Amino acid sequence: MALALLPAFGGAPLRTAAAANPAAVAAGPWASAWMGGDSTVASVTMRDVRTMIGMGTGTTAAGLTGAGVGIALIDTGVAPVPGLTAGQIVNGPDLSFESQSGALRYLDTYGHGTHMAGIMVGNGSTDADSVGLAPKAKLTSIKVGTASGAVDATQVMAAIDWVVQHRRDDPAYPIRVINLAYGAGGYPTHLTDPVMAAAEYAWRAGIVVVAAAGNGGHTKLANPAKDPFVIGVGSAATAGTATNADDTVSTFTSGIYQTITFCVVAPGEGIVSLRDPGSSIDEAYPAARQGESLFRGSGTSQATAVTAAAVALLLQARPTLTPNDVKQVLVASASSTKDGRAMLNVNRAIATPVPAYVPRTQYSTGDGLLDDSRGTSRVVSGGAALNGQRDIFGSFNAPAWAYQSFRGAAWQGGVWMGRRFAADGWTGTSWAARTWGPAAWTGTSWSGESWADPAWQGRYWSGRYWSGGPWEGRYWSSDDWG
Repeated sequence: MALALLPAFGGAPLRTAAAANPAAVAAGPWASAWMGGDSTVASVTMRDVRTMIGMGTGTTAAGLTGAGVGIALIDTGVAPVPGLTAGQIVNGPDLSFESQSGALRYLDTYGHGTHMAGIMVGNGSTDADSVGLAPKAKLTSIKVGTASGAVDATQVMAAIDWVVQHRRDDPAYPIRVINLAYGAGGYPTHLTDPVMAAAEYAWRAGIVVVAAAGNGGHTKLANPAKDPFVIGVGSAATAGTATNADDTVSTFTSGIYQTITFCVVAPGEGIVSLRDPGSSIDEAYPAARQGESLFRGSGTSQATAVTAAAVALLLQARPTLTPNDVKQVLVASASSTKDGRAMLNVNRAIATPVPAYVPRTQYSTGDGLLDDSRGTSRVVSGGAALNGQRDIFGSFNAPAWAYQSFRGAAWQGGVWMGRRFAADGWTGTSWAARTWGPAAWTGTSWSGESWADPAWQGRYWSGRYWSGGPWEGRYWSSDDWG
C-alpha cells in the first residue's frame, strides 16, 4: 500500500528515484496511500477519530481546541481550500524546487500537505464531521515537496532548522510541535545521522517531533521516526468502530516487528480530510474524492497528523510538559489495541501524571553521510541523481552544519549554511496570515542546469476559482498549463 510518486508536471521533472536506477520511481517519502473504491476499509471521519482517541462528547478532551499552540507542518505546502481558516495558517519559507515559480510557490501541488492540515486544523465549514482535532492551533506550513513529492533530505533538515530558530516568532502561538510525515530512504544509526540530528535539535529546543513510521511494511522504521528521541507513529486499522478492542496495526506500517518500534498508533486507514482540487493525487485518484471538498486517504502520514494534533491538545492542557514528558505520558496513558499496541487516548493523557523515567542523553553528532540518510531515495535532475556529501546547491559540510544547527545559527535571515534559500523575513500577506518572503536561487543544480532556467519552473498548476467563503472572486494560481 506504499504510495509511488507521480511524475512532476512539466518538461524536466524532478522526482525521487532509486539510486541504482535513476529512471525508476521509488516508493515516496510521504507516507500516504490514496483510497477511493476500496470497500474493505471503512471511511473514517474526523468526528469518528475524535471518539477513537478519547475525545468523545462529555470528555475533558472534547473541550480542547489547541488554542495557544503552534504546529509546524513540514510537507508539500497547504492549498487555500474551503475548510481552512486563513488566520490559522502561516506560510513559512518555501524550500521546495517549486519555490522558483511564482504560480506554484507555497501551494500544495501534490495534495498531501492539505490533507494533513485538514486533520489538524480543519474548521468544518464544508462538513460538520470534518472539524480538525485542533482547529484553533496555529499551523505554520514549510513547503519542501513538489507535485511529485520530490524532496532531498537536506531540504527537510533546513526546514527543521528554520522551525527551531523561528519557533517564538508568534509569542501567542509558539511552535511546540513538528508534524513530519516524511521518511528518508536510508536506515543509518541515529548516533551520527544528520536527519535524526536535526530532529533531535528541535526536540532539545522544546519542540515535540512527531514522525511517520513509514508505509512500506519494512521491518525497520523510517528515518527519523526510528530516532529514540522523537515520537514515531504507526497506523491503526480501526474497522470503522469506536472501540479500540478490535483495532490492529495496519499491515503497511513499517517497524511492526522491531524491538525498538513506533511509540504509539493512531487511526490511519480510510481517513476523510480536505481535498486539494487539481493536485497530483486528486487527478490520479478521483475515486478517493468524497464530494466536492473531501478526500479519503490512508497511511502513517494520517496517523502522524492525528498524533501531532493530539500533542497540541495535551500541551494546551498541560503547557509545562517537555517533549520527553509528552512522549512518556502518551505511552503511559494509551489504550490497548487488539494486538497489544498503544493507541492514543487524549482524555487519559490529560490526567496521567508524568511517569518516572531516565532521560536519554546520547544524541546524534550529525556528522554522518547524507547518502546513508537518503538510502535508495534520491532527487533526480537531467538524469543525474543527487549523491554524496552535497545538498541541492553544492558541497555540504556535515560537521559544520551540525555545529551551526546545534547553536541555532544554521539560518541567517533567508540564508541557510551560506546558501540563499529564501528572503530575509516575513512579508505581506497572502491567503495565510503571514508569509515568509521568497528569493531566486542562483548558480546551477547538481546536474549543471541553471536554477534560473524555465525548465525548473515546471508547468503551471491548473487554478481554481473559489465561490463562497473567504476566497470568493479570487484566483489563487495560474490556470495556464503553458
